[in-house]
Amino acid sequence: MISADGEQLGIKHIREAMDYGERADLDLVEVAPNANPPVVRLMDYGKFKYQKEQARKAARKKQVNVNVREIKLRPKIGDHDFNTKRGHVERFLRGGDKVKITIMFRGREVQHPELGERLLRRLASDLEDLGRIESQPNLDGRNMVMVMAPKKETREAQPSEAQSPQPNGRRERATRS
Repeated sequence: MISADGEQLGIKHIREAMDYGERADLDLVEVAPNANPPVVRLMDYGKFKYQKEQARKAARKKQVNVNVREIKLRPKIGDHDFNTKRGHVERFLRGGDKVKITIMFRGREVQHPELGERLLRRLASDLEDLGRIESQPNLDGRNMVMVMAPKKETREAQPSEAQSPQPNGRRERATRS
């Protein structure tokens, strides 16, 4: 038998242990049923369950869910369209999400996978301060896929930006005079 403080009280008969627990207004909890003799501990079981639940909730709050977002490109994309897609990837990385970038080849475009790889490398080099390449460009059938993950500094800096005061989201209209 073990007391609430953690000190050993020795081997006691079950009835004697139950009386000891009633006098101390504590529960008798079996902690090692397979031991010979079984080991019991005096504790406030309700308080013990509450503390375990609180620890579980705290661990769940610290857990980070990472979403995988996907952006699709073509190998003959224009500069303006490329910059737009790069902006989307940047927004996803700043939000802490992984990004799967897919280049879709059609027809004879698949004969020149180096064009797709060059495009993916260009995107990765443009965003190297925000994210890192998690999986290198890989040709999978008619698609070339690369995965980028946000850098840890970016993910840690994000909550402070979210707490800063933001405008109410309304746009002011320009008036003609």
